Amino acid sequence: MNRPGKTRRRPWLAATLVLVLVPVIAAASLAVLAISRTWAMQGETVTVELTAAPPAAAYSGAPIDYARLEARIALLMQQPDMVGLAIGTIENGRVRFIKGYGETRANSGDRVTPDTVFRWASLSKSVASAVVVGLAQDGKLSLAAPLSRFGTTLTLPGGATARVSVADLLSHRLGLPRNAWDDRLEAGEAPQLIRAGLGSLAPACAPGSCYAYQNIAYDTASEIVERVSGTAYANVARDRLFLPLGMTSATIGRAGLEASPSWARPHRGRREVTVGEPYYRVPAAGGVNSSIRDLLRWMDAQMGDRPDVVSPTELAIMHVPRVSTPPHGRRGAMDRALQHASYGLGWRTYEYAGHQLVGHRGSVDGYGALILFDPALRSGIVMLWNSNHSRAASLQLEFFDQLYGLPATDWLALPVAPPVIAGAGPEATLQQAP
Repeated sequence: MNRPGKTRRRPWLAATLVLVLVPVIAAASLAVLAISRTWAMQGETVTVELTAAPPAAAYSGAPIDYARLEARIALLMQQPDMVGLAIGTIENGRVRFIKGYGETRANSGDRVTPDTVFRWASLSKSVASAVVVGLAQDGKLSLAAPLSRFGTTLTLPGGATARVSVADLLSHRLGLPRNAWDDRLEAGEAPQLIRAGLGSLAPACAPGSCYAYQNIAYDTASEIVERVSGTAYANVARDRLFLPLGMTSATIGRAGLEASPSWARPHRGRREVTVGEPYYRVPAAGGVNSSIRDLLRWMDAQMGDRPDVVSPTELAIMHVPRVSTPPHGRRGAMDRALQHASYGLGWRTYEYAGHQLVGHRGSVDGYGALILFDPALRSGIVMLWNSNHSRAASLQLEFFDQLYGLPATDWLALPVAPPVIAGAGPEATLQQAP
């Protein structure tokens, strides 16, 4: 993101990251500083060799036709269960598009703007990862340290807190069943008490050996941050990340959402519902709020444009894939297209059309959120909306199809005839999603 009056530092350097993982062997290249380090952890050795490279090749992304993209957004917003939406894009490190659509609450006439605040839901996990990895780089903790060292409330089957690491926590490799006891959190139980009882569950796999998505257990990260720093988790995230990045609308917790000058109310369909409290009580897993403007700032930092706040080394540690994420249940066309899905530390990685992507999606009752970017092209898309309409997420691939110069595909798959594509010729129409 461009900031007037500030010199942009882009020391185009390349990094080769070689991982020996159980069960995944992965490699990645990212722009980082010229250093070399090795992290040894239970069950894995992560060697990051960071060496100077020639200047990066010229930007190779195709220009985005925003008239076409807006036509697709307009069609999406005609759906009966869409209320409000905010969207932003970055191309080649520059913000190119930011706009709000619809209403903050159904039938209110209060329009969504780029400064309207929404919930991030599980995009919040990337903030927790950045805080923890930053503290590790400061020497305050080790990502290889066993969880038992931090005196948190978490217990794991068979006393596994003594065998799994902080990195295992941030990559969902605790051996627990998927979404362990989320239902109890939603029923009003305190997350600390739920975490203390997780050790009574039958393990889903050997700790550190497989992926199973977590919320309550993941929030152990907030306890670790508070024990290491002696400061409330929300304050650490604010001081280390939000304020330095200029994310002035970003907060953690329900009070921050509802105190915002403009904030989107949650909806099921077009029926407004009460803001849910349960996942605010696991802030590392789902506690962040912000406008789309500030989510763009977050993506900008994740693409390496703010090394003064999130260093290239920290990005390399967070983004590199560590464990495969096999699908569970029925997958739609978009999820089938995003191949080789893996998880790093608070981030998902994919391959699409031969390109490596980094991102995350989030949903909590009445809200949806996503971020997806190509770090090599420094281009990506962010979206926030205030309904349970999950189809909105498919718009991200329509952006990347344009970026990569691919044939247009009707990823939204809306229950209406697809429109003629603006600017693509008089007879051009969208292909149906596979």
